[in-house]
Amino acid sequence: MFNTIRNAFKIPDLRRRLWFTILMMVVFRFGAHIPVPFLSKEAMQAFMSGGTDLFSLFDVFTGGAFSNATVLAMGVSPYINASIIVQLLAVAIPSLERLAKEGLEGRKKLNKITRYLGIVLAFVQGAGLYVTLHNIGVTNNIEAIRNEGVLTFFVITLTFTAGTAFIVWLGELITEKGIGNGVSLIIFAGIVSRIPTAAVSIYNNYLASGVRSMMNIILAAAIVVIAIAAIVLVVLFDSAERRIPVQYAKRVVGRKMYGGQSTNIPIKVVMGGVMPIIFASSIMAFPATIVRLATGNSLPQTGIWYRVLGCLTAGYGPSWTDIVYSVLYFLLIIFFTYFYSAIQFNPIEMANNMKKSGGYIPGYRPGKPTSDYIAKVASRLNLTGAIFLGIIAVLPVIIGAIFKINGMQIGGTSLLIMEGVALESVRQIESQMVMRNYKGFLE
Repeated sequence: MFNTIRNAFKIPDLRRRLWFTILMMVVFRFGAHIPVPFLSKEAMQAFMSGGTDLFSLFDVFTGGAFSNATVLAMGVSPYINASIIVQLLAVAIPSLERLAKEGLEGRKKLNKITRYLGIVLAFVQGAGLYVTLHNIGVTNNIEAIRNEGVLTFFVITLTFTAGTAFIVWLGELITEKGIGNGVSLIIFAGIVSRIPTAAVSIYNNYLASGVRSMMNIILAAAIVVIAIAAIVLVVLFDSAERRIPVQYAKRVVGRKMYGGQSTNIPIKVVMGGVMPIIFASSIMAFPATIVRLATGNSLPQTGIWYRVLGCLTAGYGPSWTDIVYSVLYFLLIIFFTYFYSAIQFNPIEMANNMKKSGGYIPGYRPGKPTSDYIAKVASRLNLTGAIFLGIIAVLPVIIGAIFKINGMQIGGTSLLIMEGVALESVRQIESQMVMRNYKGFLE
C-alpha cells in the first residue's frame, strides 16, 4: 500500500489528485471545529453522556463534530440514510428501478434524488435535535439554547442542514477531482481523527502512573494484540472471494469466430461490507434513542424497562444484559447480511445475462439450474461472511464489558469502514496508475 502511494506521487496528475483529496479532508476537519450559533457545547456533551445509541455512531462518523456542537455535527448520516432509502425504493418502485438500469444518466438522476432527500432528512434530524436539546435544558436546568425563538430554531436547524450539504459537496469534489470515494473518505477521516482520543483513553485507564500495574499492562497489550489480529482478519476476509468458472461457447459471426474462452465470476465473501452492521446497530440503538429523545436524555435506572433497554444497549443495564445484547446483535447482523445481499445480488439476472452472451457454468444447464447454483454458492458465502461480521462486531462489546471500557461497541463498525475505504482507495490509485502507464499495442 505504501509503495502504491509513493509511486502515485511520482505521477503529476495523480499527485495533484492526492493533494486535492488531502486538502479537502483538512477543510472538513476545520469545519468540524466551527461552533453552531446559539447552541451550547456543554448541553450537547451532556446529551452524549446519556448512553450509547445512534448519536454515538454519528459522533464517530463526524470525528467528534457532533459532541462539540459544530456546523458539521450531522455529518453524512442523512445522506447515507437517503442513499439506503433510495436503494430500497429502487427495488419496490418500477420507475426508480428503470433509472437504476439506464446506466450513467440513470445513476445521475438517482444521485440527484438522493441528494435532495438527504437535505430533507438533514433538516428533519436537525429540527429533532433542536427540540431534544431544548428538553435537555429544561430537564437539567441549563441554558442549552440561547435566545430561544423561531429565528433561533431556523438558524440552528438550517446550520446543521447546510453542514450536511457542505460535506456531501466536499465528497463529490473528492470523487470528481480527487482519488474517488469522496463520502467514504470523509467518514474515514472522521473515524481516524478519533484514534488519538482512543489511545489516550487506553493510556489513562491502564498505563497512567496512578493506575499502572502488571495486570493493567497485560490488559492494554491484549487490547492492542486483539486490534491488530482483527485488522488482519478484516483485510483477509475483505479480499476473499469465490470464483465461479464460466465457459463461453464458440460462435461464428460472418467470417469471424467469437467466444471459446474461459473466465470466472468473483463473488465476495463479505458481500454486504459494513452495511449489515450499520443496519443492525441502528435497529438495536433505536429504542434507547427514542426514550432519550422523549424523556430529555434520561434512561430508567430500575424496573422492567431498565432490563429491557439493557438488552438492547451495550454497557447499560444489569451485567447479564450484555450477553443478551451480543446474541441479538449477532443474529440481526446475520439477518441483514442476507437481506442486503438479496437487494444487491440477483442470481436470476446474472444467469440470464450469461445465457444471452453464450456463457455457461460447466456441469450446469443455462437458465434456472445456473441461477440456483449461483444462489446456493452466494447463500453459503453469506453465512460465512455474516458469521465473520458478527464476530467482528460483537468482539468489541465483549471486550468492553470485560475490561470496563465504554464505547468499544462501535469499534467493529469503525474498523470495517476504515479498512474497506483504505483498500478501495488503494485499488482506485492502482487502477489510475495502470491507466496512465499503459503504453498501448502500437508501442
